[in-house]
Amino acid sequence: MRVESNVILSPKVTGGVLLGVIGVVGFSFSLPATRLAVAGLDPWFVSFGRAVGAGLLAIGYLLLIGAARPSPSQLRRLGAVVLGIVIGFPTFTSLALVTETSAHGAVVIACLPMATAVWAVVRAGERPRAGFWLASSLGMVTVLGFIAATGGLSGGLNNADLFLLAAVVLCGLGYAEGGALSREIGGPQTVCWALVLALPLTVPVTALVAAQTGFSGVSGSAWLGFAYVTTVSMFLGFFAWYAGLARGGVARVGQVQLMQPLLTLGWSVLLLGEHVGPMTLVAAVAVVACVVWTQRARVQAAPSVREEVLVSGRE
Repeated sequence: MRVESNVILSPKVTGGVLLGVIGVVGFSFSLPATRLAVAGLDPWFVSFGRAVGAGLLAIGYLLLIGAARPSPSQLRRLGAVVLGIVIGFPTFTSLALVTETSAHGAVVIACLPMATAVWAVVRAGERPRAGFWLASSLGMVTVLGFIAATGGLSGGLNNADLFLLAAVVLCGLGYAEGGALSREIGGPQTVCWALVLALPLTVPVTALVAAQTGFSGVSGSAWLGFAYVTTVSMFLGFFAWYAGLARGGVARVGQVQLMQPLLTLGWSVLLLGEHVGPMTLVAAVAVVACVVWTQRARVQAAPSVREEVLVSGRE
């Protein structure tokens, strides 16, 4: 029995927010690492191969803790997590970063918190207040303005921007559904089961691409980038991220990712030698400023499974 929750997430820094920050720090190097990887490896191999590697790690983790199998309804919801974070986001960002810099991609991906908030309403039953939506909208408008100012909208969106925006929509779905599921089975188990369920698709695609392209002449930096997106971006980062979303609310903690552009821009300059112009810095600072506003806004949270049981009288 689903009930209307009267729980309001307070406008304070909570454990969920701190866990979200840890996840964002891990994710902040994802685009530069992907850029390194696709410089020497096929983007389809990077996308699906990292899911295979993370899936093998997930099997080991689930066996180690003796995890119980998800229920049929949870398995169906895990399908949305697979679509969003295992298939959609890695595939479209890998394709985009073949031709676009990770610095540009970092700012476009700043649309992700808004997408996550929308999916949190649709899939996680959360109800952010008006101030929250205003702050999040300003962040998204700033991002779209950045794309327009840097030529991304001249004559229509280019392919890289279309890929990045598709990645944003699908990843927001994966975050929201995964955050809601994490309230029931925990953050680590949510991402691990999603990775395992995706293996029947990711293994054949990875094997096919590897057979067709081979690995001759692949640099060490490309393999290092691939190793990072496999172990951190696709696996360990989600342990903290999903736990934070479950604890602090999908919509609210999702806005912490507005800080990711500045972190990613820093990595792009320090490690890839990419040039970051004044317009990129202004856009990044503007969207990060919005995170302060969103964290002060109140969000009406969806009831947890425990709350539903208590209210319905079943124990």
